[in-house]
Amino acid sequence: QVQLIESGGGLVQAGDSLRLSCAASGRTFSAYRMGWFRHAPGKEREFVAAISRSGGSTYYADSVKGRFTISRDNAKNTVYLQMNSLKPEDTAVYYCAATSLFTTQSPLYDYWGQGTQVTVSS
Repeated sequence: QVQLIESGGGLVQAGDSLRLSCAASGRTFSAYRMGWFRHAPGKEREFVAAISRSGGSTYYADSVKGRFTISRDNAKNTVYLQMNSLKPEDTAVYYCAATSLFTTQSPLYDYWGQGTQVTVSS
């Protein structure tokens, strides 16, 4: 079992950067693929980025390609989401999640954090 806690959200202006962190507890963190999702009010939860167990493979939603970078440090049991050139439409609660598959489909993720709020003002 893996427990996930997100941090690093906040209020920024368009064009600014944030780095979100997801700290995991559990002895098998390195065995999981990790993903970031976001959920804005009035919208469906959407996939943002995913990373393989070793960190060698990544996948991004088209809306964040070139701006966001997902990474992981298995020695620290932590996954990161570096967000650059933030836009107002990036405003959402951001969640990290763990899955035994390399997937963008949220129903296939087994463990979820509580989320961290990111607000981008224009």
